[in-house]
Amino acid sequence: MLTELTVKDFLNKVAGSDPVPGGGSIAALNGALASALAAMVANLTIGKKKYAEVQEDMLAIAQEAEGLMTAFITDIDRDSDAYDRVFACFKMPKDTDEEKAARSAAIQEATAYAAQVPLEVARRACALMPRIAEVARRGNQNAVTDACVAMLSARNAVLAALLNVRINLSSLKDQALVARLQAEADELEQQATAREQELLAEVKTMLNA
Repeated sequence: MLTELTVKDFLNKVAGSDPVPGGGSIAALNGALASALAAMVANLTIGKKKYAEVQEDMLAIAQEAEGLMTAFITDIDRDSDAYDRVFACFKMPKDTDEEKAARSAAIQEATAYAAQVPLEVARRACALMPRIAEVARRGNQNAVTDACVAMLSARNAVLAALLNVRINLSSLKDQALVARLQAEADELEQQATAREQELLAEVKTMLNA
């Protein structure tokens, strides 16, 4: 499993000549990093007298972020496995009409799954962003820039994952499915970009005051 590798070994594997782990796994890694940083800022807030009134909220955010981190870690391997599924389908026999039909159907099914996995990553990362904004605004202000890095990482997770969604959608024949997922991808991208820009502008103004 990729997630059992050391950081150095993982990066060396990414840098190698194999197509996986690729951008989809890196998108999930960005989501995990965003979650970890969000949890860190919340945990740096908990127990501080100055932030007593937000302690319960920070406890909830820390718990939620840690749960999301676990899901993103799983997605690092899920994305690579999804690619392997598609690749395996292309190796299926195609000597007869029946084999060609079975191969084509399998490719379509595997490709749809390969689009769904990064879409789930994008959804999850986008859902995390309001929590990051909350810890940035209400949490320990000594760690506000850490929260901003979490927001940047979450944005990267969304946009990177959606690139993988779109490249898979381009190979699908089910146009109704393609239209539905494309519309959702567009909406997630707009939300993620807006949320990131809003928080960064707010924090930049604060730091320059």
